[in-house]
Amino acid sequence: MWWLDDIIVPALLISGVYCFAVMVGFRTRMLTRKTTRTAESMYPLYADSIQKQRKYATEHDGTWKDDGGSKTL
Repeated sequence: MWWLDDIIVPALLISGVYCFAVMVGFRTRMLTRKTTRTAESMYPLYADSIQKQRKYATEHDGTWKDDGGSKTL
């Protein structure tokens, strides 16, 4: 059964490596594709109004910035 060791095992290893590479490439393309979705469009029911956001920020000793900056300490 020399053909088992010399032909089939390397063929299975090569096909396994190929299948792994195809699967990783597919996952990479799916995870890095361009999209037009934003957080606001994905979660429209969870966004508060500007007034509620400002009120929350002042209640928690934060300052509200309309430029999207982080909270200053």
